[in-house]
Amino acid sequence: MGEARRIVVKVGSSSLTTAAGGLDADRVDALVDVLAKSRSGGEKEVVLVSSGAIAAGLAPLGLRRRPKDLARQQAAASVGQGLLVARYTASFARYGVRVGQVLLTSDDMSRRAHHRNASRTLDKLLAMGAFPIVNENDTVATDEIRFGDNDRLAALVAHLVHADLLVLLSDVDGVYDGDPSRPGTSRIAEVRAPEDLAHVEIGSAGKAGVGTGGMVTKVEAARIAAAAGIPVVLTSAVHAADAFAGGDTGTFFHATGKRSAHRLLWLQHASAPQGSLTLDDGAVRAVVERRTSLLPAGIASVEGEFVAGDPVELRDARGRAVARGLVNFDAKEIPQLIGRSTRELARELGAEYEREVVHRDDLVILHP
Repeated sequence: MGEARRIVVKVGSSSLTTAAGGLDADRVDALVDVLAKSRSGGEKEVVLVSSGAIAAGLAPLGLRRRPKDLARQQAAASVGQGLLVARYTASFARYGVRVGQVLLTSDDMSRRAHHRNASRTLDKLLAMGAFPIVNENDTVATDEIRFGDNDRLAALVAHLVHADLLVLLSDVDGVYDGDPSRPGTSRIAEVRAPEDLAHVEIGSAGKAGVGTGGMVTKVEAARIAAAAGIPVVLTSAVHAADAFAGGDTGTFFHATGKRSAHRLLWLQHASAPQGSLTLDDGAVRAVVERRTSLLPAGIASVEGEFVAGDPVELRDARGRAVARGLVNFDAKEIPQLIGRSTRELARELGAEYEREVVHRDDLVILHP
């Protein structure tokens, strides 16, 4: 914590709201007290990924629990997002800090131009002294393009902004080797590799019913961030001050990998494939082993409806997804390209067809 200059903090709905829905002003203020003070000296920059929009909208709309249908979730988010940001704005104003809201969908992040814009916006907010608060844009996100939970979003945002540390705050003060409510269980202080948790049964979402995550999503988010070279502290919101002071709290996940190209992490963990391309054996070897681009000659078949720029799965002859990439052609164009060389296609269809179906810079390997 002492060495981290740029930190991404994620807080869950259960740490900000009541079980019945609606924001808990005292909880929000307590969190803001910690975050504002952590950057008061100018040595640290903090980005907050905050859940709570849907939960904040439940009570105003007369909903007793988080709805399961997408339409009512979107309605609750529409009402709750304004309340959430207004509460943060008022709370940070006590410290003379301005708040900037950034709403993202996974579709935004898998496309080159949108991804670049999100990165530039967050960097500029930090440079201008504003406090970025990120959330999924639940009012427009559909099942096909949702991150699924803000824990995963936080891991990806940490990579997006070149964070030195990710802090995941919830209602549990770390990962335990059993049910933390039972005697005899103990907190796991450090995780150096995924194998360290192989014997641990990870719990799901809590009883409050206002969030979508649980320890499963937090551990998965920690693994994503750690594999991308970002260490993680997982602890409870009530111990946030201890965490920022460098105290012995929560579970610390050591970085296990190196940083990769920004969009590839988003492509692997946040994109929803809109179709698939089946490759012949030679193309599978070229893409997976030699990390080349996918050319039309290596394609055996195409499935789905997609347009140029959409994410698609690349499958082997057995149907196993071996890679994922952003395609350069519409689905309806690809049948005429299958099995043909780019030179032949350029001669017959025009110079714009002398290119890769998926460029290696827009491709991530799923199964080496």
